[in-house]
Amino acid sequence: MKTTILLVAAALVCIGCGKNSVATAPSSKAAQATGELHFKAPDGWQEEKPNSNMRVAQYKLPKADGDSADAELVLYYFGQGQGGSAQANIDRWLNQMQQSDGSPAKGKAKIENITINGMPVTTVDVMGKYNGGMASPGATPSATPVDMSDYRMRAAIIETPKGSYFVKLTGPQKTISHWDQAYTDYIKSFEFK
Repeated sequence: MKTTILLVAAALVCIGCGKNSVATAPSSKAAQATGELHFKAPDGWQEEKPNSNMRVAQYKLPKADGDSADAELVLYYFGQGQGGSAQANIDRWLNQMQQSDGSPAKGKAKIENITINGMPVTTVDVMGKYNGGMASPGATPSATPVDMSDYRMRAAIIETPKGSYFVKLTGPQKTISHWDQAYTDYIKSFEFK
């Protein structure tokens, strides 16, 4: 009976999900963690269909004048207790950026711990040559390779009662700078309720 009630509750939560919210199934041990993550994507961001079930949301941020590529923002959720520690993710992200002088990105990165709407959030901001990340399933190589030597990554780990969500924004520095305030507003819009 308890399992049936939980399944019905999960179905009702999913039915109520909006375009920019994520419902997660209720935990059998913690009734207070039955909320969902809500956020608002800024105007100008182009929503794309996530090309992986690990991606909750995916956006293309149109390139700034003079840049050769758009930026990409992905919101990941792997499940409660999944996705690795904050430090493991930060280390992996920093290893994806190479400094032109050969120095580690860790020494150049700006890492902050803040609280947004009651949730602990760790942010990362680093520039350099982007060496890519996990390839998207089914992605085809670009016919024209993009020079990723002047790239910037802004990332965040949002800790919720349902586990951590991971935001990763990558693109040319000029494009990321163009969208700086929109990205900050996006991160500040996250709420768990």
